[in-house]
Amino acid sequence: MFKLIFKNQAGDVRNGWWIALFFLLLAAAVLPLILISKQTGQEIAPWQQALAVLGVSIICQWLRKKPLAELFGACNGQWLSQLLFGMLFGTLLMVLPALFLSAIGTLSWQFNGFNQSMLIGAVVLFVGVAVTEELTFRGFMFQRLIAGIGTWPAQLAMAAYFVLTHAAALKQNGEWNYLAMANIFIASLMFGLAYLRTESLAMPIGLHLMANFTQGTILGFGVSGSEQSGLLTPTFTAELPNWLTGGAFGLEASVPGFITLVLITVGLYFWQGRKTTSSAS
Repeated sequence: MFKLIFKNQAGDVRNGWWIALFFLLLAAAVLPLILISKQTGQEIAPWQQALAVLGVSIICQWLRKKPLAELFGACNGQWLSQLLFGMLFGTLLMVLPALFLSAIGTLSWQFNGFNQSMLIGAVVLFVGVAVTEELTFRGFMFQRLIAGIGTWPAQLAMAAYFVLTHAAALKQNGEWNYLAMANIFIASLMFGLAYLRTESLAMPIGLHLMANFTQGTILGFGVSGSEQSGLLTPTFTAELPNWLTGGAFGLEASVPGFITLVLITVGLYFWQGRKTTSSAS
C-alpha cells in the first residue's frame, strides 16, 4: 500500500512526484542565478532562465528514460514548419487588432527608423521569454499533468498558473485588469491547444515569440505592462478607454485583442492538427 503512494499499478513513478522533482530541480538551478543577481544588481536575463528550464526539463526526461522527442517534438522539417506557422499566427494576433484600431480612425503611427541593436536585443529577449514560458507551462510539467489528471483539467490548471505568474503586471495600476486576466487565461489555452494539436513545442513557441515581438518591437505597444521601444510609435487620436486600446498593458488587454485571441483559439480547437512524426519509442 505504501508503495502505491510513489508508484501506480503499472510500477511507474506517479506524475505528481515527477512534477515535484521538476520544481525542486528548477529551484536548485535558479537559486545560484538569484544570488548572482543580488550581488551584481542585475536582473536574471531571459536567456539564463531559458537555459535553466531547458536543462531541468532534459534531466527530468532523462530520468524518466523517455526520448526528448516526446518532450519537444521530433526535430525535423515538420518542427520547423510548425514553428513558422506559429510565428505567422502570433504576428496576426497583434497585427489584426492594431489594423482595426487604425481603420476606425483612433490610431496613427510614427516610424522610428531601423535600429539593428534594438532589434537584436528584442529578439534575444523575446526568444528567451517564449522558450522559458513554453517549457515551463507547456513542457514537462504540463505533459505530466495531462498524463495524471487529463487534458482539460491540465489546461485549466496551467492557465490559472499562467495568470498567477503575471499577477504583478496585472496589478500595476492599483486595481486588477480583468480583461487582461481573461486574455492571459485564454492565451494559455491557445498555447496549450497549439501543443496538443501538434504534440510539439514548436508552434506554441512561435506563437508566443511573435505575439510579444510584434506587439512590442514592431508596433511599439507595451507587452504585459512592460513598456517597449518599437520600430513604430502608436499614437491614439483621442482619449480612449483602456478596454478599447489596452492601455499601458498592451493590445493583449483590449477588446479587439480579446476577439482576435478567441478567434485563433477557437480555430485551434477545431483544427485536427498535424502531429510531429517520430520514430523514437
